[in-house]
Order: sequence, then C-alpha cells, then structure tokens
Amino acid sequence: MKETDLNFIKQFAYELFLTDSPTGYSNKVDDLLIKTLADLGYNAIKTNKGNVKLFIEGESSEKNIATSAHVDTLGLMVRSINSDGTLNVTNVGGPSIPTLDGEYCKIVTRNNKEYTGTILCKKSSVHVYPDAQSSARNLDTMIVRIDEVVKNADDVLKLGICNGDYICIDPKTTITPSGFIKSRFIDDKGSVCAIINTLRRLKEENKKPAYNTYVYFVNQEEVGHGAATTDKCIDEFVTVDMGCIGLDLAGNEYAVSICAKDSGGPYSYDLTNKLIDLASNNNINYVVDIFPQYGSDIGAAWRSGVDCQGALIGPGVNASHGMERTHLDAIEATSNLLYLYLTNK
Repeated sequence: MKETDLNFIKQFAYELFLTDSPTGYSNKVDDLLIKTLADLGYNAIKTNKGNVKLFIEGESSEKNIATSAHVDTLGLMVRSINSDGTLNVTNVGGPSIPTLDGEYCKIVTRNNKEYTGTILCKKSSVHVYPDAQSSARNLDTMIVRIDEVVKNADDVLKLGICNGDYICIDPKTTITPSGFIKSRFIDDKGSVCAIINTLRRLKEENKKPAYNTYVYFVNQEEVGHGAATTDKCIDEFVTVDMGCIGLDLAGNEYAVSICAKDSGGPYSYDLTNKLIDLASNNNINYVVDIFPQYGSDIGAAWRSGVDCQGALIGPGVNASHGMERTHLDAIEATSNLLYLYLTNK
C-alpha cells in the first residue's frame, strides 16, 4: 500500500471508529462524513432518512451506477431501570451478547448528556455467585452499571436517563504495527474507509468515474432497510460490506471477498463476473464466497423496487458482530477493486 493511502486510512479510521453511530443515531457520523467529503472536494448531502448521499458526474451518462457502505453499528438501548440503579437493555441490531460482558459503554440521553458505564452479567462476581462463570449471557441477564452515584431508579431518572436512550459500546479501536485493525464495528466502518479512500484517489488523480455515480452511506443497514431509499434511476449497484470468515468459507483478513450468494439469494451474475474479472486481471487479492447467514443493502434496494443489477464486495472480517479484526491489506484490496469498477466501462 502506498504511504499516502496507508496514512489516510489510518487517520480516518481512528476518527470514524471513535464516532458513535448505533443504528438510527447518526448525526455525529453524518457530520464527520460530510466534512471529510468536503475536504476532499465533494458536495454531499444528508437525506431525510439520515443517510449521506453523494452524486459524481461521470464520463458518460449512459447509465447510473452506485456504491454504498453502512455507517450504522450494533448497539444497545435502555429497556428499563432497575430498583438498584442499574439498567436493563435491549439490542440495536444483532451484537454477539456474550462478547459484551465487561465492555465499557456510554449512555446518551435524549438531551445529549453522556454518562459512562459497564455492561455486565447480573451474576458478575465469582465471589458471590457459584454459577458466575457458567451463567448465560443474553439480553435477559445483562445490565449496565452506571458510573454515577445512583442507589435506586429515582437517582437514575434525575440524571435524565430514560427508557429508549442509546447505549454506545466502546469500540476499542487499535491499529497494530503489523497492519491489523482490531475493533468493534469494522462491519461496516472498514468498508466506509475503503470507499472514502477510493474517492480520495479519484480526486488525487483528477479522474472521473466512467458513468454517473451515486455514493450512499446509510445508517439503518443493521436492521434491514439501510438502502431502501436508493434512487430508482440506478442501473448497477455494488455495495461494500464485510466479508465473512469461518467454517468452509473462503474469505480471509487480507483479501476482498466477492459474494456470489447470501441468505437472500444470488447476486447479479453479469455484474459479479465483471468484478471477478477486474480483480483477476489486475492482481487483486480476492476470493469468491457464499454468505449463508447474511444480508446486505442490495437486498434492501431490491425489496424497495430498485430495478438494478446488484453485487457485493468487502474486506474479510474475523469474528463478525463481536471483537472484529481485519488487515489493512483487505481494505486496500477492496478500495482498489471499487476504484476499478467505478473507472472501467
């Protein structure tokens, strides 16, 4: 990877990953994206739904193509307040609940006050509960311990904390000297980094996409309808989302995955073939894979009636919806493949 790409991705990744954005709570990350794009010379807008949208005029208006990544992450919400001042939780999206035991978090009230806390199993102490280590970790057994002097539910209410307040999980983002990004929410902020780097490269090389191009950064993918408001004029849509790793899947942390089929069925044959050919002919490290327990923004666009070809690419991510990890090589491979797709007729 070129030093300019590497430095840009690292700097942007830290800023992006540390900006809380559980599904539906997107104002801060939207502002960050609009500012970043403006600094690169692009004029993006925020839609009514809270997505960030960018149009780039292409060399040809023969067709309209699109790409997207989702900025929303997994999270929790306050379900109710217990008599001892702890919080019961409900999930936002599908986090792996057992991995949350002991994680730091932030409670954000509806009037934008923030309090820190820790997500814990109700049976958290091995000195008290004989089954502390074997007790189930699920939504019914997990609570948030607030870092404030609260002794009952009224004390919590006086802080302004109410049911429905967001609980943002600490991503613990680290980029190692060996090039690994380890963090929560690489799904799908790693893909956001890949797209932003591609857009930076287009400006740096003073190059237009081959066709009129729409770029979407959506904020409700984790609950199934992120790209449901995709413009109906789109002819081809390549979304960028994480590649899966494990069992008999081909993906790894150093390659871009090209998905042929997920839980919603096969992706578009010709468009998927085009991406495979671009990767193969340009020495990009890639795999073709099946994601059996997975859905993407292409499915949301198709269900909303967008008549387009659809395909999916993305960096391989280990331990998805838990403590995730990928390598900068996978981000680079994804960015390079997207660049080739956008600039080749």
